[in-house]
Amino acid sequence: MNLPNKLTMFRIILIPIFTILLAFNVPAGEVLVAGTAIPVSELIATVIFIVASLTDLLDGKIARSQHLVTNFGKFADPLADKLLVMTAFIFLVELGAAPAWVVAIIIWRELAVTGLRLLLSQGGEVMAAAMPGKIKTTTQMLAIILLFLHNVFFANIGLPMADIMLYVCLFFTIYSGTEYFIKNRGIFKDSFSK
Repeated sequence: MNLPNKLTMFRIILIPIFTILLAFNVPAGEVLVAGTAIPVSELIATVIFIVASLTDLLDGKIARSQHLVTNFGKFADPLADKLLVMTAFIFLVELGAAPAWVVAIIIWRELAVTGLRLLLSQGGEVMAAAMPGKIKTTTQMLAIILLFLHNVFFANIGLPMADIMLYVCLFFTIYSGTEYFIKNRGIFKDSFSK
């Protein structure tokens, strides 16, 4: 197994650890970060999320630069990303940090684009990530980190950066999903004509 695939597998292994930390919220107290109290389990889960997000950045760059793109990587990398992001957003709803309707739209889009990728792959096509999709992923990850950290770096100046980033990521989630479907609408014409 090459290094990018190992990083993807590492990210997949981190997801249940991230989930357990948030699901069982071990009473380990709180930590003051810039004057904001953050539960230790949420802080550790956030660090795990950051590490997992960085592996996402690294595995793609290494795979492309060293020509190590594999079928496993094409399948597992986006799956790991979606599992990580959807898990985080679901827990943010449970914690009251993100509105359920925003998270529902994000999850709908992720599942719809995954379905579109599957349809395209049956015809031998690969849907590469476009720039709006990359911006979507970056803003989702930033929003998740800021929300788990209770907007700690911006709370003192009264700037709701976590909420702003959440709605920016919602915009790019909708925009990039719509763009993918418009660019690949031909797949549906072919499907309905058979």
